Amino acid sequence: MRKKLFIKTWGCQMNVYDSARMADVLAPLGYDRTEDQTQADLIVLNTCHIREKASEKLFSELGRLRAVQTARAAQGVVVTMVVAGCVAQALGEEIARRAPYVGLIVGPQAYHHLPEMLTRAAQQKAGGACVLDTEFPAESKFDFLPQENGNQKGISAFLAVQEGCDRFCSYCVVPYTRGLEYSRPWAALVDEARVLVEGGAKEITLLGQNVNAYHDEASGKRLADVIEKLAAIDGLLRIRYTTSHPLDMNDALIAAHRDVPKLMPFLHLPVQSGSDKILVAMNRKHKADDYRRVVEKLKTAQPKLALSSDFIVGFPAETEEDFEATMQIVRDVTYAQAFSFKYSRRAGTPAAVMPAQVPEEVKEERLARLQALLRQQQTDFNKACVGQKMSVLVENPSRHEGFMFGRSAYMQAVRLKGDSAMEGTEQLVLITRGDPNSLTSEA
Repeated sequence: MRKKLFIKTWGCQMNVYDSARMADVLAPLGYDRTEDQTQADLIVLNTCHIREKASEKLFSELGRLRAVQTARAAQGVVVTMVVAGCVAQALGEEIARRAPYVGLIVGPQAYHHLPEMLTRAAQQKAGGACVLDTEFPAESKFDFLPQENGNQKGISAFLAVQEGCDRFCSYCVVPYTRGLEYSRPWAALVDEARVLVEGGAKEITLLGQNVNAYHDEASGKRLADVIEKLAAIDGLLRIRYTTSHPLDMNDALIAAHRDVPKLMPFLHLPVQSGSDKILVAMNRKHKADDYRRVVEKLKTAQPKLALSSDFIVGFPAETEEDFEATMQIVRDVTYAQAFSFKYSRRAGTPAAVMPAQVPEEVKEERLARLQALLRQQQTDFNKACVGQKMSVLVENPSRHEGFMFGRSAYMQAVRLKGDSAMEGTEQLVLITRGDPNSLTSEA
């Protein structure tokens, strides 16, 4: 009898990819995914440590799921809970201590060990001990994962090409939870991309914590080479990549935005701050004007390019002058979308112990001003699309009857008239309305 697997995913696209691959690993053990956690035999919480209060959210969710686990136990069903991902990596022992009903704790580099861990958990069930694996194994997990088998369902799919980061930004936990940079072999990426397209994917997003640092040592291939190779796959309509570091935006990758039509003219390029003083404190290793020059090169190569970015407000020692420099770089560059956050301490990172921590009320006030500017830019960008003909990749039915949902080349949500026969096709539409978060169109 097949068993039920429920996975809840927090955080970045890499976590979404990891959740799909965990399902691949567990499928040979008889597990099929379900969206109903009350019917699950195995519950996996795939966590993210980047966002604020990540651990509090995890323990709150574990407390709620403990009630589900207890109710199923009363019916004679054993439900195993797994905590995976970056919070598991950072706080594994604390999770085991505070939530002893969790059966497995596994870091993002070790989830290919899940079958073995489940066997060990079953063997020591009587002792009630948690099985913990948060080591950084010498071998790459990608070498031991089964072939992608369709757990990434839908028109758009993710393909992890690189993982980890060597940059060591002073606020970031990624090098400690994901490890140092690792680039997957070129041939494996191309093979997996073909499998995804054969499974129905029309758009592939190449993923990495520092994706444009991709470098296959054996072949010398870089990210631009991957993009060019994937663009030759019949049936693949669109290519994207995220997340990038400005210092790794090399000339070949910039040229790909000019030369590869399937590479979408939309790029997520985080800057974090517009203040050189704060960028030094963040250990970003670039200045604000370095970022501006990279943007200028990109827009020269691809004049239709639109940008997204990340911003941190209230970093230690940030003054009003430093914050104004961030506002100015937003005005100078202009963004179609952006993500902005208050700085929050992450244990174990250099920034957590820096002096001159900014008061919470100051962070909140500055974030409100920044977000107002970013919202206005996003609204202006969407309204500027009205009257334009745009290509939309249709993904699924809209909530509104007689309409479908799709995305533009710029990742905007677009509502268009149509039916399910359009799924997976590109439609040329006329944009008739631009709202802050979406577009409306007609054929």
